[in-house]
Amino acid sequence: MLRVGVLGAGHLGKIHLRLLNESTKYELVGFYDADAINGKKVADEFGYTYFDNINKLIEAVDVVDIVTPTLSHFDCAKKAIEKGKHIFIEKPITNTYEEAAELLELEKKHQIKGQVGHVERFNPAFSAVKHQINTPMFIESHRLAEFNPRGTDVPVVLDLMIHDIDAILSVVNSEVKQINASGVSVISKSPDIANARIEFENGCVANLTASRISLKNMRKSRFFQKDAYISVDFLEKKVEVVKMKDAPEKVGDFDMVLQNAEGEKKQIYFENPEVGTNNAILDELESFADAIVNDSTPVVSLRQGTQALKVALQIIASF
Repeated sequence: MLRVGVLGAGHLGKIHLRLLNESTKYELVGFYDADAINGKKVADEFGYTYFDNINKLIEAVDVVDIVTPTLSHFDCAKKAIEKGKHIFIEKPITNTYEEAAELLELEKKHQIKGQVGHVERFNPAFSAVKHQINTPMFIESHRLAEFNPRGTDVPVVLDLMIHDIDAILSVVNSEVKQINASGVSVISKSPDIANARIEFENGCVANLTASRISLKNMRKSRFFQKDAYISVDFLEKKVEVVKMKDAPEKVGDFDMVLQNAEGEKKQIYFENPEVGTNNAILDELESFADAIVNDSTPVVSLRQGTQALKVALQIIASF
């Protein structure tokens, strides 16, 4: 079992602590929180060992799980990496691209492994159809959330949209060509609603909308590619796959057939991939343990997390 320590005992940090404590792949050594009062409160309530010194916790573990505010990600990760510790770091990887780039250099220098917490990669709906998303040419994504003061210290792009940016980058095998975006601050001092159009070198276009001031929650992405339409509902854990193939010579009574202007006939058919049930946060944490033990590349590497941050910052810069 890998010895692990958690940095940060806020809302998400407490979830990580609970799951790591339950995991059979980790031994939870303890946690550190910059707020000593909160740290002692969490320790008293849940029984986890509280370290009042971040360096002592890092020294005591093999893996450091960083669930602190984004502004402190870089400092925490740098301390851990320079001690030769593997790091799991919540999204976004860092506050600036320059910080992320330096972490990549440190990762290489100290020969450690790192993974970024883009949890939607482990969403069972996305996992069920990702292998079918081949060369999409148009993608539409909506990530809408009811207002919550937690997370408003960063623009909605870094808070919410970055999930979809990472998912899209994982299926579009092409460099970004151009980005156009707009954002509006309604309640916070940073944008609360944003829309971005990302054009890729291969011709694919992705249209992303994110809001944290909506009346209802929605997390849905639609992928359009040759002869197929794939819809992923990240919130409801549902998928819809609609495909087309050449129509048979003899059309059945219940077959859906369309004919284009050139006279070509296509049959429409539906697939219902099985969507499993899982705890996505536990899965991402345990997949990182597997990557360390098996010396394999993490599902969401630090480089991929850096690419998602780079695009997110380009979107913010184009407001």
